[in-house]
Amino acid sequence: MDIAPGRPYNAADIQTLRRCIMIKVFGHTAPDTDSTGSPIIWAWYLNEVRKTPAQAVLQGEPNTEALWMLNRWSLDKPQIIADVAEGDQCVVVDTNNPAELPASLDKAEVIEIIDHHLLAGGIKTRQPINITVRPLASTATIMHDLIGDDMARAPQAVKGAMLTCILSDTLEFRSPTTTAHDRAVAEKLAADLGVNIADYAAEMFAAKSDVSAFAEDALLRLDSKEYELGGKQLRISVLETTAPQVLLARKDALLAAMPAVAAADGADQVLLFIVDILREEATLLVPNDFVRQVAERSFGVTVTGDSVVLPGIMSRKKQIIPVLAV
Repeated sequence: MDIAPGRPYNAADIQTLRRCIMIKVFGHTAPDTDSTGSPIIWAWYLNEVRKTPAQAVLQGEPNTEALWMLNRWSLDKPQIIADVAEGDQCVVVDTNNPAELPASLDKAEVIEIIDHHLLAGGIKTRQPINITVRPLASTATIMHDLIGDDMARAPQAVKGAMLTCILSDTLEFRSPTTTAHDRAVAEKLAADLGVNIADYAAEMFAAKSDVSAFAEDALLRLDSKEYELGGKQLRISVLETTAPQVLLARKDALLAAMPAVAAADGADQVLLFIVDILREEATLLVPNDFVRQVAERSFGVTVTGDSVVLPGIMSRKKQIIPVLAV
């Protein structure tokens, strides 16, 4: 912070001070429920327990399930940011991948990372920091453990956000990423809140499945990750739903939108997996021979049309990205 000693602070100085003091807590771009709820949880912890001013922010509009969570627990939608500035202090949650983080992150000061994904590498810090990366299904589960006994002080809304994040990332314990600890934490939170998990998850997934307001290009970016495979830059998109027929009815339009989305985002291909939460399977849309080849070599299937059903495939992190091959 460049403020000359001895001179009065002006308006710009005050803004600089506020920016440096207020820690920004955020997750990845295209925020899902965990990347919306976890910044709120950790900002509460920093403010109320560590007594460190903090603000939850988002990198984009949250998805429909995340919006439902905010409304269900009367939480304010965090401010949406386009980038961070020099001097900003940042806590990164639910990702450690620079491709999913603000373009100017290297000019800011990352002071903590909390995540449950594989290490991508590339984030540079100005000093040693706390990094917590654990093989659990949800960042919110990790936060529950880090907060420890102070969870007793957490308001209902924070516990509600935590429960929603865990149920979302585990698909109500159906996902292979689910651990016994994720389930135990979710069940404890549900008991504290007086929530029936089955009924609550059904409401969550109904909200997630309502994508009627989204155009095809928005759907292809709604929950997507960038990935390099065989020299190709891929956008790997996943849409989790209890009503896959609604999305499959738009298959032709989604296929038609893929080339423009890929071109606009600097990708070579878009892979879209429509995950049927209840049937525990995914349908991969197949727009061309490259994706057909990827599907056949990765999942051991034979593709005869513009889509293929992949039984048992639920998790991009554990069942899709690790097996992709060309």
